[in-house]
Amino acid sequence: MELKSVCVYCGSSVGERPEYLGEARRFGRLLAERGIRLVYGGASVGLMGAVADAALAAGGEVIGVIPQALVAKEIAHSGLTELRVTASMHERKARMAELSDGFVALPGGIGTFEELFEAWTWAQLGIHHKPCALLNVAGYYDRLVAFLEHAAAEGFMRRLHRSMLLVARQPEELLEVFAAYRPPEVETWVRADET
Repeated sequence: MELKSVCVYCGSSVGERPEYLGEARRFGRLLAERGIRLVYGGASVGLMGAVADAALAAGGEVIGVIPQALVAKEIAHSGLTELRVTASMHERKARMAELSDGFVALPGGIGTFEELFEAWTWAQLGIHHKPCALLNVAGYYDRLVAFLEHAAAEGFMRRLHRSMLLVARQPEELLEVFAAYRPPEVETWVRADET
């Protein structure tokens, strides 16, 4: 699959381990070097700002999407290729999805989890056929991946749907997995215009 743009969800803080910041920067550079546009939450702080700054410094195109209510709180990035301000969080997520060919979660908190899980749910429902992935920096998502396996084993998630969330430890590996991704045949439960 050809990737022209990737949506990155990640923390508005940098976390406690230097690997989180280092890998966010490396991923931003890698996207730019491969000519892949970064779409992200529009902030200038935390891993969000780091991935954007690295992509910009490497000559990449970066589009930030941020709701008006968070422009001051998340400190909207003023140096992006484009900053789109939305009226709501719902509009933000829909706009990011429209602009992206795939979705990646770097380390982050509740907002990161919620955004990725919604994109993954949309794939499960057949609303889109784009890859969703965790960039499992320094094992950050190990326990989440184990829990997802548990949920599947307990019958609350189909194995097919579990397999739709990809996991990689290195940015290069993640882009290789994305390039090879072929969406499974899933029943379309809801059309995009019904969401």
